Amino acid sequence: QVQLVESGGGLVQAGGSLTLSCTASGRTFDRYNMGWFRRAPGKEREFVAGIHWMGRGASYSDSVKGRFTMSRDNAKNTVYLQMNELKPEDTAVYYCAADMFNNGSPDPGRYTHWGQGTQVTVSS
Repeated sequence: QVQLVESGGGLVQAGGSLTLSCTASGRTFDRYNMGWFRRAPGKEREFVAGIHWMGRGASYSDSVKGRFTMSRDNAKNTVYLQMNELKPEDTAVYYCAADMFNNGSPDPGRYTHWGQGTQVTVSS
């Protein structure tokens, strides 16, 4: 079992940057594939980025590719989402998620553990 806590959200102007963190409890964090998702008001939950438990290169949605970078530090039980060149359309609640068996899948249905989310608001 793992519990996830996101942090780092806030209000930023368009073009700015934020770094989100997701810290996990438990001793087997390094065996979990991790994902970042977001949900904007009135929209479905959307895949943002995913990373394999072995830390192989992360995958990204087309909407954030080249602007966002996902990484993990297994020694700190933490994954990060560095967000640059933020746009108003990036405004959403951002969630991290974990699963042992999905290889960093973009399908939210394949994640068994979710954090509570952190709000990111990008003003124009």
